[in-house]
Amino acid sequence: MHVEEWLQAIPAIWIYVIVGGVIGVESLGIPLPGEVVLVSAALLSAQHVVSPLWVGVCASAGAIVGDSIGYAIGRRGGQPLFDRLARRFPKHFGPAHIAKAQQTFDRWGMWAVFFGRFIALLRILAGPLAGALHMPYWRFLVANVLGGIAWAGGTTAVIYYLGVAADRWLKGFSWVALVVALLFGLGTTLLIKRRAGRVAATGAGPADQRSMSVTSSE
Repeated sequence: MHVEEWLQAIPAIWIYVIVGGVIGVESLGIPLPGEVVLVSAALLSAQHVVSPLWVGVCASAGAIVGDSIGYAIGRRGGQPLFDRLARRFPKHFGPAHIAKAQQTFDRWGMWAVFFGRFIALLRILAGPLAGALHMPYWRFLVANVLGGIAWAGGTTAVIYYLGVAADRWLKGFSWVALVVALLFGLGTTLLIKRRAGRVAATGAGPADQRSMSVTSSE
């Protein structure tokens, strides 16, 4: 079952809880499809199943709280934490992934936390890695809050308005598509009849000529 179909089958309040919970757990450093859940919930809000405001609020809260807990875990666990995660999730926490994320943090600092929200790898690693590298918490918190709101709120708003616009366009397009289909069907029918008439005339010509030659010989 598609994520959007699964979300549509449960009450609205639980959709908010799932959105905040999945994004929060993902921000702890556990690879979950947080972005997929957020986009699916935002699409449901465009269909008036849930409120886009509460989707954005719950997603932002989950991102901020999850990243903060991830920061605390990373600060306490340090490098041994990433070694254990690499053994359990080699596709997400392998040495190459950690090295790339550390280079990004060394170069961009708190901006890595902010923009990391928009990048799949850093979205999982930002909190724990910032804690393990002992980034000052106040700097992390500012970047975490701003990044969480920008990513969750921005994504919800963009998907919501795109969904509303697409729904209106498709409703108008349905009539256009019907007219085009009818015209195409009529045109195809006339073309087939015309070609069939030509084939029949072409086939009758030689037959008539043969009939005429037989008659004349007689």
